[in-house]
Amino acid sequence: MLTLNIQILKRLKMAIRLGNSCSNCKNLLATQICKKHGVSVNSSYTCDNFEMKVSLKNDANCSNCARYETVTCANPKKASPGMLCSHWAPMNANA
Repeated sequence: MLTLNIQILKRLKMAIRLGNSCSNCKNLLATQICKKHGVSVNSSYTCDNFEMKVSLKNDANCSNCARYETVTCANPKKASPGMLCSHWAPMNANA
């Protein structure tokens, strides 16, 4: 079955691979369909036609970190809204 899927993708000249997230691609519709290829995708995939959205939210800090005020926070005594750290994890992540 996997071989068949790979052959189909090669025929479509569309190499879907793990890497940059489709959730950051401007071709992703709200229905989780790629408007460029007309296929169902998820946030784990991208393709050779990946086009980054013009602007992304760039406010990574303690107040929107999945680890903030939890036992997994790397700096629990220093963490505060607005603080940045190298252990930041987005709120929708499984941290």
